[in-house]
Amino acid sequence: MNGALSLSVADRVGVLRLTREARRNALDAAMVDELAALCREIERRDDLDVLLLTGSGRAFCAGGDIDAWSGESAQDFGRHWIRDGHSAFDALARLRQPVIAVLNGPALGGGLELAACADYRIAEAHVKIGLPETGLGIIPGWSGTQRCTRRFGAQTVRRMALFGEVFTAEEAQALGLVDAVTATGGGLAAGQALAARVLARGPLATELAKMLINAAEGEENARVLESLAGRIAAGSAELQAGLAGFRGKHPPRFRG
Repeated sequence: MNGALSLSVADRVGVLRLTREARRNALDAAMVDELAALCREIERRDDLDVLLLTGSGRAFCAGGDIDAWSGESAQDFGRHWIRDGHSAFDALARLRQPVIAVLNGPALGGGLELAACADYRIAEAHVKIGLPETGLGIIPGWSGTQRCTRRFGAQTVRRMALFGEVFTAEEAQALGLVDAVTATGGGLAAGQALAARVLARGPLATELAKMLINAAEGEENARVLESLAGRIAAGSAELQAGLAGFRGKHPPRFRG
């Protein structure tokens, strides 16, 4: 890992922070890989029940680093930059833990696509939000036309992606792009307070509710169905009978 993301955990709340301040936390290929790896770690941690996602310095995330992708061939751009970004962002969106994005600065392009992976978005008052990619002759390629449309509505995405509108925090809240607005500098405290509300609820019920909501939204239908069915089967007497038969080298006794 290149150290451009950091994860800290305290009292069952994790803080995942983008730390590439010199580039306004713009994502390069190494950061995308690091995000995917950290999501695998977060998913498996038993001491982490809520995740806060934020940026260091003055930006949440300025999107994909233009210098990182502009020199790639069209084939490599589609094969690696887009696909790898989708894999990492999908892993974030599908974490079992609720994710709260704290937008402490501009969330543009890939930054908004990153925030869209969260279950709740808090924006500080000075934040600007948009999808400026078509102004560069490229598309919002990390699910800006897909997940963002599912979560924010097609017309709002059209306004950003086709007509170049950039919204203030208050405008973004009115449109449903963010769920709450705080004073500048107050985002992380608001996120911690919201995380405490999550921790007061049943952890398994919260996890299952998130999975079902994601499925209803079309985020991960197949995985949700197999995960829920797998939990039922794994907790059944039938599995124990099957394992006993396998280990004892005899047909499993599923009944009686």
